Amino acid sequence: MPLAAESPSTAVDRTIAILEAVAARASGMSNAEISRKLEIPKSSASYILRALEKHGYLRRDGENGKYRLGLKVLNLGRGALNGVDVREVALPIMRSLVEHVHITSHLAILDGTQAVYVERVESPAFVKMDTWVGRRMEIYSTSVGKALVSHLPEAQVQAILRDRGMKKRTPTTITNPARFLRELELVRERGHAFDDEENSAGVRCVAAPVFNAAGAVEAALNVTGTTQQVNRETLPRIIDAVKDSARRISTQLGYRPTRVAAGNRK
Repeated sequence: MPLAAESPSTAVDRTIAILEAVAARASGMSNAEISRKLEIPKSSASYILRALEKHGYLRRDGENGKYRLGLKVLNLGRGALNGVDVREVALPIMRSLVEHVHITSHLAILDGTQAVYVERVESPAFVKMDTWVGRRMEIYSTSVGKALVSHLPEAQVQAILRDRGMKKRTPTTITNPARFLRELELVRERGHAFDDEENSAGVRCVAAPVFNAAGAVEAALNVTGTTQQVNRETLPRIIDAVKDSARRISTQLGYRPTRVAAGNRK
């Protein structure tokens, strides 16, 4: 049955099925293979294939006649990723993280020279953190700040430090630029950042960077607790949970670990 005689829903379903089948076969698929696999009449499959090829969603190999995905499909993927709100993606994962570790979680972005909380999931525990969405913090004294700038060029990090200064907020605050850069090396090696009462006395935080499809740091995910909540015994489990959650968010944003995070740090 030619495409024109098919119902609109049938034609759409078959078009989607063909795209998905071709995408799943790296070597490509011929009209006959598509027709047989999807149980679509050859005439209908041929009509759809020609239309998809005409508009750039498929390309046909002139030698063997097999169809592969066209470059136009990449534009659709980029458009979908551009429309993804990191907060929307992160929120259910943050809720799961808080249920697992029973500590308040935050999502932060780099806004100019400061880290800013853009999402928060509060722990059900009795102890509450004095944090809020919109809170701005320094990069050098917070776990999210360290995670956010960990893959930036060193010159850019140094410019931020010069602009903001490095005020000693607690006895353990890092106030030396060279030492802070060494701290960022550790963050890159370990895949997580740590704030050991560096921003607020009695508070410890663990954060991990969230990467986007381009391999750049899009945001930072953390958990914030008291020194009693985040201690030597609980720390390994908390670190694993935060890193795993950040990886899940990154994956949903289109990040693939084989990519090298953006930014020449020299």
